[in-house]
Amino acid sequence: MALLPDITAFYGAGDEAGRLLSGRTIGTVELVRTRELLRPYLPPPPASVLDVGGGPGVHARWLTDGGYRVLVVDPVEGHVRQAREQGLAACVGDARQLGQADGSFDAVLMLGPLYHLPDEDGRARAWREAHRVVRPGGLVAAAALNRYAKLMGLDSPRALEIARTGLRVRGGGPTTYYHDPSELRVEARRAGLDDLAVYGLHGPAYEALRAEERRTGKRDLGPKALETALAAARFADGHPELVVSSLHLLAVTRRPRSLSGRRARAGVRWGPERPGRPSS
Repeated sequence: MALLPDITAFYGAGDEAGRLLSGRTIGTVELVRTRELLRPYLPPPPASVLDVGGGPGVHARWLTDGGYRVLVVDPVEGHVRQAREQGLAACVGDARQLGQADGSFDAVLMLGPLYHLPDEDGRARAWREAHRVVRPGGLVAAAALNRYAKLMGLDSPRALEIARTGLRVRGGGPTTYYHDPSELRVEARRAGLDDLAVYGLHGPAYEALRAEERRTGKRDLGPKALETALAAARFADGHPELVVSSLHLLAVTRRPRSLSGRRARAGVRWGPERPGRPSS
């Protein structure tokens, strides 16, 4: 079961860790928001976490430093090597066919695979595998790209095509899939997962940050821009109509403890009640 060649080539030659750790304001927003959104849902350490598509271990690093037992699984051998060089446990693997045992992890993260599975069957396999390897009651969190967010920028032809098809095929880069936010609910439900909440990681400020980068030529836009972007993203958590403004989405769900324990729900909960967070 192979990835599309352009995806393998892109990540084999690129610097995935640098995207989040280079000091670029957009990357910092994504990293900070991922941490703060996941923490209230994660079981306490030393719980076990399977970081599927975890790349060189950016998220595994802060989780491990926080006392979690983390295994990174990634299809790119270079990423696995980079993770191991940091002292992280890591192995080569595919989100659609994991080698881990049933119910063997307290939490499963998929913070990258859904971007690069353009076919519906591939994404369904990844969701089912996450359901299989997490324990009953365990957390499954998945990141996705939002197909409507780029309509707020100035790249209209490409943005319109992404909004219509969900696909971006480009020379020199990976084939990328963009979700309709409602698709996340459907995909997670079909895999047998429950209690879905969807957040906008970047919030409404992503395209403004991109525009300011282009205008100034800077990647680090300073503390004021960072705090403003984070404040906007946090505000949007309590306003479901704003989720379409965020390029990156985070879906948080769980494997039911039992079939009889599943609760039927009519729709997605956008930002459930958590300490310090509003709920709609």
